[in-house]
Amino acid sequence: MPEFVGGLPLHPLVVHFVVVLLVIAPLGALLTALWPAARRRFGWLAFAAAAVGTVLVPVATSSGENLANRVGTSPQVQTHEALADLMIWWALGLTVAVGALMVVHTMAARKAAVGSDGTGHVDEQKNKAPALVMIGLAVLTVGLAAGTGIHVYRVGDAGARAVWEGVENLPPQNGG
Repeated sequence: MPEFVGGLPLHPLVVHFVVVLLVIAPLGALLTALWPAARRRFGWLAFAAAAVGTVLVPVATSSGENLANRVGTSPQVQTHEALADLMIWWALGLTVAVGALMVVHTMAARKAAVGSDGTGHVDEQKNKAPALVMIGLAVLTVGLAAGTGIHVYRVGDAGARAVWEGVENLPPQNGG
């Protein structure tokens, strides 16, 4: 994996993709879990955002380690790295939860469209189990969406502090 793209370190470039996706994904997951109309229209899109964000987290952490090796570490960088190492678990949990929610939703919608006995008649007793599963998955998705959103903020805040703390005390560069 390259350390630089167009002369810029890869880490801040990838991190911005991760941050955008892992802010959109929890918001989409919350809507998906709580609002059936949004679930039908945007549920799979929320899943896709979470999945792509999850895939990019290891790229971001790896490129961050490369950058830290190049520029050196500080207590702020170490805090940022420790928090960033946990991000994959939040992202993965959110991806699995919203994916499971969408699979159960899609299966229930198909079953309701055809009817449980093939005649178009829906047996309400058989639909209670998917409803309970949907409620459980919705609660899990809401919790993981909130946790993921909070953790993205924590990682980003620690990274910003690692980069920018003490900058106000530096003299202007290049006559600026």
